[in-house]
Amino acid sequence: MISKKMTKALNQQISLEGYASFLYLSMASWCDSEGLEGCANFMNRQSEEEREHMLKIFEYMSEVDAHALTPAIAQVPHKFSTPQKMFEMVYQHEQKVTKSIHSLLKIAKAENDYTTENFLQWYIMEQREEENLMRSILDKIKLIGDSPMTLYYIDKEIDAINDLEVKADAKGE
Repeated sequence: MISKKMTKALNQQISLEGYASFLYLSMASWCDSEGLEGCANFMNRQSEEEREHMLKIFEYMSEVDAHALTPAIAQVPHKFSTPQKMFEMVYQHEQKVTKSIHSLLKIAKAENDYTTENFLQWYIMEQREEENLMRSILDKIKLIGDSPMTLYYIDKEIDAINDLEVKADAKGE
């Protein structure tokens, strides 16, 4: 059994992961409407991954006899000015998630909750990977530029990154 404080904090994390899933799904829809198929595929995959992160916390809370709550999700944005601005928003959100995971870890350490501390280690590694991926995408977009003609190249680059991520997932990396 975990503390009430940890239960509340984990439920807040569930909400944050759910918001990310819906945000990325909204981004996928926007990309699709803009003809950015590669970006849409990438954001759909990211949305599903965030949902899995949320469900992983649900399962953990059940295992430790805590009550996971289904979150109310705030309305996410539906329009984005450019792919670069969209990915900047993703990067900022991933940084917010990282800070939240670190806060959870601080609570676990303060409460000597070794089980939750161990559980959170997966999220620490995952967030490092997510932030690195988003920085890498932003670096590529900056190199390509943001004129209308370069949207095609940005979309192709994101599609290639998505293909690599799908292959890595299939291998269990």
